[in-house]
Formats: sequence, structure tokens, C-alpha cells
Amino acid sequence: MADAVLFDAREDGIAIITLNRPEVRNALEKEIREGLFAAWERFERDAALRVAILTGAGDGVFCAGGDLKEMVETRLTVPPRDMFPVPGENIVLSKPTIAAVNGVAFAGGFMIAQACDLCVASTSAKFAITEVRVGRSSPWAAPLIHMIPQRIMMELVLTGKPISAQRAYEVGLVNRLAEPERLMETALELAAAVLDGAPLSVRAARDMVMLSTEMGRSAALQAARHASEHAYRSEDAQEGPRAFAGKRRPSWKGR
Repeated sequence: MADAVLFDAREDGIAIITLNRPEVRNALEKEIREGLFAAWERFERDAALRVAILTGAGDGVFCAGGDLKEMVETRLTVPPRDMFPVPGENIVLSKPTIAAVNGVAFAGGFMIAQACDLCVASTSAKFAITEVRVGRSSPWAAPLIHMIPQRIMMELVLTGKPISAQRAYEVGLVNRLAEPERLMETALELAAAVLDGAPLSVRAARDMVMLSTEMGRSAALQAARHASEHAYRSEDAQEGPRAFAGKRRPSWKGR
């Protein structure tokens, strides 16, 4: 990954992944794309890591989007599906992810923040789907319809104009807002809240949400029941009630 993407594997089970090209506004240039692919793979393969936080280095920019200079040089038309590292598109993750948006998240920056399961944003952050302003397109934004109202989405993709972090929070794109100096602290607090849950139950809950966005009510219920079997039959499913009855913290085993 060199230094284009930093990876901090914490002892508490949280991985912090940082886009580290502030001099180019953390644009999705080749080195960052390769580093992010490697970071997501490392996170998924490490059983000790249970939650990942994605953020950007520097002041005021999470990720400014694709590398337009590269697009000019390569005369890019339709981006290959394996060009940009996007969980849920060309990366399979089984564990929760949190975007900690520290500033501008435009175009591809919006895309990678949207692809995370949860989002914490600095009060100074801005979000925009700017493709219409440079003659490109944003098919990656299609899942946004499950996150925000249709007319809000329509305005974002038709105008390309940014919205504030406060507006993003109001329409449901952002889970929590934080002052800039408390952004990572707030993201870590949210990650810790996820870590409090039994690992297999967290996975089943995440799967249930994902399945529910893919199918109708009856099919989603059936699929969610199947996805929950492992959690129901686990040792943790017995430990949880015992700990509650004993008025103590549960000791999760993840099995």
C-alpha cells in the first residue's frame, strides 16, 4: 500500500483506513485505488478486526473524487468495474464499516462514503455528486435510493451542487455529526457501540439490512431468517442471556 493509504490495526478490533494524498485532495488516483483495495482485503481477512473506519488525511478534504487528469490522459470512457474499490460492488465485506468524512466528499469521494455501512461527518464536510458538471455519469449512486428520499437524490444527481453536512444528516445520509476536532473520537464511539454487540449477531443484523434492500418483504424475511441461524445456534446466544441475568458484561466468543 506504500503510504497512499494508511492502515492502523488497533488492539480493540477497529481498523482505521486513511486516504493519505492530501496534496491531490485524496483523489482516487492509481496509488490510492490500489492501496484501498489492499486495505479492504486486509480488513476482511484479519479475524481480530471487527469494524473499519475510513477517513481522509489533511484539512477539509475526505476525497475529491476521481483523478480527472488521469481520465484525460487515458481518454477514459466507461470505467471498468474493477477500477474503483467499492464495497458492495467489487469488494465483499462481512464486517461493518464507517465513513468518517472530514471534509469534501465529491463524486468518487461521495461514492466510497456511500458504500460504507455508517457515516459520521464533520460539521464542515460537504457532499456532492458532481458528474453532470464534467460530462460523466454516476451509476454507482443507484443504491442511494435506499438511503434518502427520491427527490433529494434527484436534486443531487441533476444539479451536481453540494449539500452541507447538516443537510446530509437531516435527509438521512449521515448518522452522526461532529465538530472537526471530535470527528475521529465520534467515529470511534460509534465503532465501540458496534463492538459491544455479539460478533455473529452483528453480522446477521448487517446481512439482514443488506438483504432487505435487495428483495421484497417476504423474500427478505426468509433470507434474513436463514442468515440468523448461525447467530441463534452460537455459544454467544447462550452467553448473552446468562450475562444479563447475572448483571455482568457478556464475554463474546464469536462462535
